[in-house]
Amino acid sequence: MAGRIPKDFIDDLIARTDIVELVDSRVKLKKAGKNYQACCPFHSEKSPSFTVSQDKQFYHCFGCGAHGNAISFIIEYDRLEFPEAVEELARFHSLEVPREQGAKPGPTPQQKAQIADDYQLMEQASRFFEHQLKQHEQKNKPIEYLKQRGLSGEIVKAFGIGYAPPEWDGIYKQFGTTPEKQQQLLDLKLITENDNRRRYDFFRDRIMFPIRDKRGRVIGFGGRVLEDGGPKYLNSPETRIFHKGHELYGFYQAKQANRKLERLMIVEGYMDVVALAQFGIDYAVASLGTSTTPEHIQMLFRAAPEIICCYDGDRAGREAAWRALENALPQLKDGVEMKFLFLPDGEDPDTLVRQTGKEQFETLLREKSVPLSQFFFENLIQQFNVGSSEGKAALTKAANEYIEQINAENLVVLLKEELRKKIKGDSYKADILEDIKQANRVGKAQKLDYQLPNKNNMSPVRKLLRLLLLHPNLARQHPDIQPAALNPDFIKGLHVLIKMQAFCASQSAINTGHVLEHFRGDPEAKFLQQLLQIDHDADDKRPDKLYIDSFNRLIEQQLKARYQQLMAKGSAMTKEEMQEVKLLTQTKATYSAE
Repeated sequence: MAGRIPKDFIDDLIARTDIVELVDSRVKLKKAGKNYQACCPFHSEKSPSFTVSQDKQFYHCFGCGAHGNAISFIIEYDRLEFPEAVEELARFHSLEVPREQGAKPGPTPQQKAQIADDYQLMEQASRFFEHQLKQHEQKNKPIEYLKQRGLSGEIVKAFGIGYAPPEWDGIYKQFGTTPEKQQQLLDLKLITENDNRRRYDFFRDRIMFPIRDKRGRVIGFGGRVLEDGGPKYLNSPETRIFHKGHELYGFYQAKQANRKLERLMIVEGYMDVVALAQFGIDYAVASLGTSTTPEHIQMLFRAAPEIICCYDGDRAGREAAWRALENALPQLKDGVEMKFLFLPDGEDPDTLVRQTGKEQFETLLREKSVPLSQFFFENLIQQFNVGSSEGKAALTKAANEYIEQINAENLVVLLKEELRKKIKGDSYKADILEDIKQANRVGKAQKLDYQLPNKNNMSPVRKLLRLLLLHPNLARQHPDIQPAALNPDFIKGLHVLIKMQAFCASQSAINTGHVLEHFRGDPEAKFLQQLLQIDHDADDKRPDKLYIDSFNRLIEQQLKARYQQLMAKGSAMTKEEMQEVKLLTQTKATYSAE
């Protein structure tokens, strides 16, 4: 794998970019005061609520809350992941993206040119197959097959479905015009060669499903026979641009159809994906003749918080589901959910959605999908005799070996509690009652959470963070304001403010876009973005005064906390601590213990 993109390059890219120019190249902007406006590209609206700030190099929609810097805009608008978005922005500036030294060097200029040519040839092949479906002398056969399967012309066009003609040399004649092109066709497995060195088309007399990567580039094909008998599907073998374990059919189309995916469903076949999309269920994907890999799971969880694995209800289907579960465990995190739906015998998503329609099919998803935890324990318990102590011990050992692979802290706690329930049986209820009694005897005061932004009751830490996000130059303009001089034991969230202030103070000329990019991937990144979702017009009027006043409030907060800490000691205070109390009572505000 090539090395990481250097942070300095990303910072320079942000500095070079005028977000107004970038956004205007995709969404027509109009000047509105010192900012620019348009109808939001991320949700439907009639009046413009999408604002782009040239000063802050930041966009924000007051309708749907979308916001971010130049890279964030490309990620959302072009539906790319971070590395691809950086590459796209670099192309916008005609720059080459450098890579840090990694386990494997990046491609040479010649290799990059070859790969770009590969993508172009695969796209041309896809159009060739589409053309054959419309123009070939035997077009009626594949068209009639697609009609029998219930596919509309619109959905066939949307997925670029085509037809590989029955001739042995359709692709070969069309594109193999030179020895170099013939070799490229061989490399991309569009043609093949037998022992006698005779070359001919790899796909013949098949319905063709182009497989697109996350960026929409054709990287391979799946070909289905028109008549049953023998293997139904023939898939492109692995090539330099196609790796089955890293790609999912329909993933690109699902991301294009949904700005923010709430759910993704894994099904088994290309036809299932297409049929579901025709009925408005545009979030289905299929693995490419392989089981669901860890890379697939990672890709899915990055895109949506809920994953449903849809399998046949027979033994083979359940074994495939268990393999998917095993691959998913290391990828699980709090905030995402994985479920399993097992279909009735003889049914697949294609046939079922045609019988039930979208509404009933989605009701089935909601009501019949089994949570990962339930499927996990149901499958494990069948392997052990939990009626004996030995069986319970074996179940506990096996379950814990799986649970230890999970990085989601809250899910681990819940699974271990569920395991305890399975092992203890009836005695579990008695344990719960005892826990409730204990909880009622010991109360715990609720602490205010600095991570809950609220415009009307914003803590000094949140206010300072917000001001630095909107006006990062405040840190250099007020060098006497040093959050690091305060005690984090007394002020929740101070560590975030210290990081933010130190970064802003170290930069000579930065804006909101720079700050957001610096903290991308930081544990507090999501919280910082939430702070920007509140209307910030008031913070633009007198930011210097707000900055100073908010820091003074932090000092007062620390003094009060220290005073209360000392007073709680009572007669155990040392002479030095008693002197400190005296000094605290002589400050501008006198603090009393609560």
